[in-house]
Amino acid sequence: MKKTLILSFLIVVCMDSGCRNARTEDTDKSYSILRQQMVETQIKSRGVSNKRVLNAMLKVERHKFIPEEIRHMAYEDCPLPIGEGQTISQPYIVAYMTELLNLEGNEKVLEIGTGSGYQAAILAQLCKEVYTIEIIPGLAIKAKKLLRNMNYKNIKVKIGDGYKGWDKYAPFDCIIVTCAPEEIPQPLIDQLAEGGGIVIPVGKYYQELFLVTKTKGELIKKSVLPVRFVPMIHQKK
Repeated sequence: MKKTLILSFLIVVCMDSGCRNARTEDTDKSYSILRQQMVETQIKSRGVSNKRVLNAMLKVERHKFIPEEIRHMAYEDCPLPIGEGQTISQPYIVAYMTELLNLEGNEKVLEIGTGSGYQAAILAQLCKEVYTIEIIPGLAIKAKKLLRNMNYKNIKVKIGDGYKGWDKYAPFDCIIVTCAPEEIPQPLIDQLAEGGGIVIPVGKYYQELFLVTKTKGELIKKSVLPVRFVPMIHQKK
């Protein structure tokens, strides 16, 4: 009798485990399909054509960077809240800003505004090293843990004031800013390598996305898109 009960229990456990695995596989497949649709309808259709960027957007599982209660919205064409009054950017904006950097694979990139870690994960597919700064400790700690669990080994996360950059690892080949200061921070300009570029939203109420390049010490600013980002938090003291 005991043997029968034990055998029955094992069968039930195995069946339950099999069901869970099947559900996980189905869910992963569903997310994969949604990612493909996201790239085709939201990103490629709007003009992003860099194959490396498109492949990164296909590969990185955006839903893992979204709070579980709204994970079903992970691949929709909009920004989403990630806690602490912050958001994860619209997929198209992530792809567009990344394409502007024109990464070839050997660059050292600074990101200001880690948030959930999604943009850093995209960058990590495309360059050699990513250095990302988040001023909100809770977000930084969570992103660092998630990126580590996802086995990203070329990303360094720092809790700090992004306005000041990360002088220890400067100069950077590229800098990407995912929050909006009222003006381009001078420390970021100073930490940009010769020939490098900064992609940054600037403005208080009305914001513009700028591509700023440094050539022979001179800055060339180009406005590329009207945007809306959360303000940059800056510790002035």
